[in-house]
Formats: sequence, C-alpha cells, structure tokens
Amino acid sequence: MASSFSFSLIVILGVFWVLFLQIQPSHSLTCSSQTLSSNVIYDQCNDLPQLSSYLHWTYNSSRSVLKIAFLSPVETDGWAAWSINPQGLSMIGAQALIAYNVNGKMTVKTFNVNSYNSITPSKIAYDVWYMWSEYSDGMMKIFATIALPSNMTTINQIWQVGSAVSNGIPAQHALQAPNLNSMATLDLLKGAIGSTAGGDNKLRKRNIHGILNAVSWGILFPLGVIIARYLKTFRSADPAWFYLHVSCQCSAYVIGVAGWATGLKLGNESKGVEYPLHRNIGISLFCFATLQIFALFLRPKKDHKHRFYWNVYHHGIGYLIVILGIINVFKGLEILDPAQKWKKSYVGVLIGLGAIAILLEAITWTVVLKKKSAKSTKDGYDANGSQ
Repeated sequence: MASSFSFSLIVILGVFWVLFLQIQPSHSLTCSSQTLSSNVIYDQCNDLPQLSSYLHWTYNSSRSVLKIAFLSPVETDGWAAWSINPQGLSMIGAQALIAYNVNGKMTVKTFNVNSYNSITPSKIAYDVWYMWSEYSDGMMKIFATIALPSNMTTINQIWQVGSAVSNGIPAQHALQAPNLNSMATLDLLKGAIGSTAGGDNKLRKRNIHGILNAVSWGILFPLGVIIARYLKTFRSADPAWFYLHVSCQCSAYVIGVAGWATGLKLGNESKGVEYPLHRNIGISLFCFATLQIFALFLRPKKDHKHRFYWNVYHHGIGYLIVILGIINVFKGLEILDPAQKWKKSYVGVLIGLGAIAILLEAITWTVVLKKKSAKSTKDGYDANGSQ
C-alpha cells in the first residue's frame, strides 16, 4: 500500500514538474523581462494582443518624439512590420516600418501602404531617425525614432508579420484571425493599449459572409439538385419532391443573396483588397441563380412542345451553379484561411452528399430498369393478343 502511494506521489510530482516547465517560458515571454541587444532602455513596454509581439517605447512629449523597439517572432526569410496609421485602424494608409532579410543582412525600410496587393519602399508621412533592425532569439526587431505631430498623443498602431519576401518586397501576410486583428490604439501619455474592435468587427463580417455562402451555394443547392434528380423517380414522392426541391433552392437563393450582399459590403469597406476570381464567380452565381428563380415562373407543362428545351436550360444552369458554388466555397476558404477543421468539415459534407448521390443513383437505375422491363413484358403480352 505504501509503495503504491509513493508511486502515485512520484507521478503527481512529475506531472506538476512538466506543467511547471511548460508554464515557465510563457512567463518569461513578456516585454518587461526582455533585454534588448542594443541595451537601450525604454520608459514603457506593451505585450501586444496579437501575433506574440511586443513594443518598447519612450515618448518625449516636449519634442513630440517617439522612440520604439518592436519585436515579433518570425522566420529569418520572413518579415515584420510596425506602423502608424493617421486615418484609423486599417492597413491601408499605414505609415510602416518593415524589416526583412536582404542577401543575408537585416534591413528596415519605410512603406506608405496604399494597397493590399503590392507595396514598394517609399517615403512616409513622418520623419524617421536612427532606424535599424536585428534578428536574434527567433525575433525580428525594429528600432526607430519617429517625429510625430505635436497634437498626436494617441496613435493607431498596426503590426504584422509575413512568411516570405519576393524579389526584395514583402509578400502578402496570412489572413488568419491574429493577422486581421493586429491593430490597436496606443495612448502615449497613459501608456495604455486601447480598442481593437475595428479588426474584430471586420473579421466577424468575413466569417458571416463565408458561412452564408458555404451553406447556400456549397450545401443547399447541391442538396436541392439531389432531391430533384432522384426523388422524382419514386411515384410515392410525387409531388412532395417538387416542393422540397423548390423550398431548398429558394432558401439557398435567399441565403446566397445575403452572403453576396455581405461580400459587396466587405469590398466597399476594404479598399485595395481584391480577389477578382472569387468576386467574378460570386457575381456569376448570383446571375445564374436569379435565372433559375425566373425559370420557376416560366416552367411549361410536361406535355408542352417547349418543355424539352426548358429542361435542358434548367438542368444545365442548375449543374453549373453547383460546380461554381463548390469551387467558390474553396476559394473563399483559401482567402479566409481558417482552422483546418472547417475545410475538413466541408469536405466531409461534400463526401456525404456524394455518397448519398451515388447510392440514390444506383437505386434510381434499378427502379428505372425494372419499370422498363415490366413495360416491355406488358407490351409483349399485349402484342400476342391476350387483351
């Protein structure tokens, strides 16, 4: 009994030791415990709320001069940026200092960011002195002294990291939540980090846009096609299959239009951010889906001479919507770059719908062949003059 207790005690102590080793580094990774290689001492420091980044700074109010040291973990072939945006909490308009490796040597340059697609080194709105960069301990570090307007005591700071540099220019950063929310106000007199609500709000809108479009074009429309193609084979499902099909497609259209509208709003709020292929497919989906809604009111009767052409048009546009919808959902996932579980979940839904379609295809052909066999048997029986 004693040996069992001793063993349990050893295991518990071992677990606590492992937890202690895990916790200890996180406590050390705070700005107050960091020693900068330049041995420059700053009056203030902040643990920034995103991207595990840190800002050390001193503000001279009498001269309106801000001295900063920005640190962020990034690979040696990546880049790190810290900027002030006089227009608001947005990347467009940011007056940025971006550090990266050029031919094995760290450099930092100024960028006036006016586009999300491409940027080039340029003069910024503030005078910058003593600007340099370092790389050590897995951290990219930017040092600079910046002259601010005399009335600017609160700044909109935006910071960012990227994984690659192409032809001497920082490549586009990731679009995950930490990257999209890496912005906050900084009160230079109180030393307080302020609002980041703008980034959170935009991310929420992007997520709503993605969910609406995934549900409508990516799930409900394919489901409606499956209902129309397979359930109408069974006489017992008539006319229920038709009402199910119409309800499913109309619901998909309403949700899809809502998703399309949120996309337009996001585009208007994100000047300079462009995803042409995703946008053009979205516009095409809206137009084709609108045609399908009109097709419901132009549907001729089954024995009408134009019914064949209507079927070709309706089925062709329907399958085109399904294909474009699925493609655009994956394009949207590529842009949003969410956790892998979301992409895997959608792939799982598609696999499920595909499996149902294959099963119903086999059942449908079995029913159709049986009907044909029964019909030919009956026709042969009638030809022998039995009736």
